[in-house]
Amino acid sequence: MIVNQQSTLPSATELAERARAAAERCGVDLNQVSGDHDVISPINGQPLYSVAWQDSAGVDAVIKTANDAFLQWRMVPAPVRGALVKRLGELLTEHKDDLAELVSAEVGKITSEARGEVQEMIDICEFALGLSRQLYGKTMVSERAGHRLMETWHPLGVVGVISAFNFPVAVWSWNTALALVCGDPVIWKPSETAPMCALASNALLQRAIAETEDAPEGLSQVVIGGADVGQALVENPGIALLSATGSTRMGRTVGPLVAERFGRSLLELGGNNAAIVTPSADLDLAVRGIVFAAAGTAGQRCTTMRRVIVHSSIAEELVQRLKAVYERLPIGDPQREGTLIGPLINERSFTGFDAAVQQAGEQGGEVVVGGARELATEAPEAFYVQPTLITMPGQSEVVRTETFAPITYVLTYDGDVTEAIALNNDVPQGLSSAIFTSDLGEAELFVSAAGSDCGIANVNIGTSGAEIGGAFGGEKETGGGRESGSDAWQAYMRRATNTINYSGALPLAQGVNFDVD
Repeated sequence: MIVNQQSTLPSATELAERARAAAERCGVDLNQVSGDHDVISPINGQPLYSVAWQDSAGVDAVIKTANDAFLQWRMVPAPVRGALVKRLGELLTEHKDDLAELVSAEVGKITSEARGEVQEMIDICEFALGLSRQLYGKTMVSERAGHRLMETWHPLGVVGVISAFNFPVAVWSWNTALALVCGDPVIWKPSETAPMCALASNALLQRAIAETEDAPEGLSQVVIGGADVGQALVENPGIALLSATGSTRMGRTVGPLVAERFGRSLLELGGNNAAIVTPSADLDLAVRGIVFAAAGTAGQRCTTMRRVIVHSSIAEELVQRLKAVYERLPIGDPQREGTLIGPLINERSFTGFDAAVQQAGEQGGEVVVGGARELATEAPEAFYVQPTLITMPGQSEVVRTETFAPITYVLTYDGDVTEAIALNNDVPQGLSSAIFTSDLGEAELFVSAAGSDCGIANVNIGTSGAEIGGAFGGEKETGGGRESGSDAWQAYMRRATNTINYSGALPLAQGVNFDVD
């Protein structure tokens, strides 16, 4: 039985005062942004403050402002653009604890994870600063004498960012740091659950803009509102690239609408991430990797481990080890030291959790540990749940469906690792995956073309906690987009192929003869 170790939650007044103070230290004018839409903290289910929403009618003017800024910003040298992002990183470092306070208050992350999310913002600013001097094109050999063939990269246009609640600031920074050094203004529509995170982040960026020579107004704008505001960004041809993070259902709507106007979309959608545990695995390592990836952030990461595929010869031992750890995970106030499991974002998430546990039982599953709600008496409007481990007889419908909560399904395999890889791949989503093994052949097979079909394939580490240096994203119903490191910057620029003739003659390619007498 899980024993809750963190039963005292902060009062509504205490939590709201801390969040408001953090926002003000970041530069937010609370009077200017106040309105009639309550922002509810998942920590206690009580309002933090109220903010004003914009409607879709005002989005066109925001986009025009951004496009005006683009005409200036695209001509500023990339290293100068990088200096702006450098300054943003410095301000984020200075206000790391303030932003972490807001992340925790608005979406319920434990303090360590909230601070880690802000550190991601700082890291991507450092990456983008270096990138500002490395926006490389290629020079190719021409088949024609006296000709040079090359490619150049140019700023693309206005980037729209629609972010989800679970990473309320990091995903914006992945897009914004790269977009700015690539020469693109950004319009951000944050999750309705975390508007102050967005307003505080933007306030810091506005300070950096004001301190940067040649940085125009309209380079960064935030639009707070509902689905109609997001829809206006999706449909407007003034948005050159629409980066959207959310559910697969959302992506099915966004992708075709952007494609219909021949815009670009960058989609980061659902995940149903698995770890394979082979007979040669270091089980101490596997348990640590599984627990963080499965239970961290209360199961609300897109990279959360939702399936464990373990060889039948070690399944019982692994399950019992996981059960022992799950039973002592501290659940409660995410801002209290020692807490590891905070709340679900809202009642809808709890309803999904509860339904999935019930469906798993109906489909032959057995709850090993967890499955219940916590702190319902103390905070009836907040939704804390026990991280849940369920053994399943097979990969049934509930296992193939992403539930955004701390539920991990345990499946077994009897044959070689190819059987486990087939189970890993036999879901609609393709974001992250992992294998725990001491066998080099199994590890190499897993990351090969015949292995995991996910955008992220790890060895002896869990499915979550990616670094910013690699491109982040997945395949299939995950959407195919890539953000953050590696060559993800290319999504924010347009490529031009250039042929320069310095020969004084006009030979045609492919030996074509088109002489005119």
